[in-house]
Amino acid sequence: MNRLKLGASLAALALVITACGSDSETTTTAGGTTTTAATTTAAGETTTTGSTTGEDLPLIDPFEVTGDIVTAGSSTVFPLTEAVAAQFEDDGYGDQITIDSVGTGAGFERFCEAGETDISNASRPIDEEEIALCEAIGRTPIEFRVGTDALAIVVSPNNYFVEDLSLEQLALAYSTASTWADVDPSFPAHPIGRFSPGTDSGTFDYFVEAVLEDDPEPLLAASNLQLSEDDNVLVQGVEGDSCTEGDVSTSCAIGYFGFAYYSENAAGLTLVAVDGVEASGDNVGNGTYPLARPLFIYSDASIMAEKPQVASFIAYYLEVVNDVIGDVGYFPAPQADLQSAIDAWLAATDM
Repeated sequence: MNRLKLGASLAALALVITACGSDSETTTTAGGTTTTAATTTAAGETTTTGSTTGEDLPLIDPFEVTGDIVTAGSSTVFPLTEAVAAQFEDDGYGDQITIDSVGTGAGFERFCEAGETDISNASRPIDEEEIALCEAIGRTPIEFRVGTDALAIVVSPNNYFVEDLSLEQLALAYSTASTWADVDPSFPAHPIGRFSPGTDSGTFDYFVEAVLEDDPEPLLAASNLQLSEDDNVLVQGVEGDSCTEGDVSTSCAIGYFGFAYYSENAAGLTLVAVDGVEASGDNVGNGTYPLARPLFIYSDASIMAEKPQVASFIAYYLEVVNDVIGDVGYFPAPQADLQSAIDAWLAATDM
């Protein structure tokens, strides 16, 4: 049928999946690495995978998929891939998926230089230099759009004055402004505490491009700056803000990261509108939120041929992603972009 040699995983494609009785384990390290493993026995129950489009893709039976899968990359895409992997296990997959949260840039290094991963999670498109590195080791990266993020700009609930920032004010807050009064004269003169993803992060790259006119130096030179590739560190930093009304010696922090991390920690954070528009599904969908961005996974046709479990997992990912993406805290990709991802999978597998 194609060069993937998917065997029973794709040859016996059915409209139902027989699965159940899954015993699974998930371990997470402080570095953001999650390894999931599961064993499943058939118990006579019938389940179906949730179809995103119902078009073209074969319906994967995870119970018949064998072999390990290795992914790494974006901390933003991490919880989405983790959720899809968990459902893959629940539907019967019995081997191991390793997911490393190391940042988009570091993920592309592992995929394109070391050649040690099967799938690269990314919160920005791969760039020309990274493509060249991939090609140097015989890989041609294939892009699969899997969702949309609304970059969350947040302050702590202690902050009593920031509700809305223009893009220009946001740029000041992450560059030359020393106090909030430098951002807006109506704000009190609290020092600004700044929390930002690290330079290996696709979120950092996106913020620099969208807010700082593609120049990272003002941000990196700013005072009171903490960088981290772990978005949970950024969340905790903003949540622990000491901002106190009437005491301008206290620092009032600001942070940014993927919307899923805001959703998970909304009780300890205050979402800031940008140019008068709040991050929300409606405002992402109608195109009015200015800091919405695409989310991707990448792989390669030769990997998918040599490791048919990778091809099966990506097909499954595209089938179920819209069933889990809202629970994770992101928003669906436009239907045309999701269909382009499906078409890319079909082209890669000669279907």
